[in-house]
Amino acid sequence: MDTTLAFFVDGQEIPFQPGQTVLQASLAAGLNIPHLCFNPELEPIGSCRLCLIEVAGRRLSACTLLAEPGMVVQADNPALRKLRAALVAMMLGQGKHTCIRCERTGDCRLQDAAIALNVHMEDSLPSLVLPPNDDSHPDVSLNRDRCILCGICVEASQKLDGKNIFGFVEKSGNMMLTIESASGLLKDSSISAEDHAVRLCPVGALIRKHNPMPSEFASFDFVGEFNLPY
Repeated sequence: MDTTLAFFVDGQEIPFQPGQTVLQASLAAGLNIPHLCFNPELEPIGSCRLCLIEVAGRRLSACTLLAEPGMVVQADNPALRKLRAALVAMMLGQGKHTCIRCERTGDCRLQDAAIALNVHMEDSLPSLVLPPNDDSHPDVSLNRDRCILCGICVEASQKLDGKNIFGFVEKSGNMMLTIESASGLLKDSSISAEDHAVRLCPVGALIRKHNPMPSEFASFDFVGEFNLPY
């Protein structure tokens, strides 16, 4: 007797194992629900809200919602696409995400989401004052102007690296990633270029200085016409 557990995403049957979330099971089945802050090496934190889905009229995060037999999920409809596009546009508009000049181009979840949702941003943006970057460490650089405040580095540093390097603080009305060291700089922290916190950053906020852009991405061009869906 077939005892496979399954639920449905936009009419597609998705098998799952007990304990899997909607996002985990969907990805395992080859169905990609847009997401940023989820990483299989960490417990889901549901901070970016990009993976919002609709279940029985409620909007919930696919990365934190446990799958249930027979559950009917909407993951792709005009309202969700508009919401996700607005979220991605907001993230792009709050930092310097000129992909052609970023070391993570071609390997960036924010870039992937923007392309999938047809969201672009002009090189002249943003107009807001950005927090200072930190280039003090010999091997790792922190580009706060690319940080999307997803919390992955905080979680990875604590739970995978056994360190406590990163945190968030409200500064001038905006959240900012901080360094837990005497000087507040990377050079006085215990960070290493091999840390999970560096490797798992989904954008170009934390980068290894001695890890040049792969040649296949060197000519990647993401700059074009920009239509922000506000």
